[in-house]
Amino acid sequence: MLRSRIGELVQSSGLKKSFIAEKLEVSVKQFRNYETGHSLIPIDKAYILAELFGCKVDDLYEKE
Repeated sequence: MLRSRIGELVQSSGLKKSFIAEKLEVSVKQFRNYETGHSLIPIDKAYILAELFGCKVDDLYEKE
């Protein structure tokens, strides 16, 4: 099972969720689904998100 680390990364980045959602071309509500783990982020958007956070795609989730 995967646990989303996106929420932690948002907090440490200081970026606004609305800014991130705009960059991913999704609604803030959809971004929250990625953040909470209710939806898995598509791989193309995962690369954009990792670039915004300055991390690897692997860092967006951790195995439980």
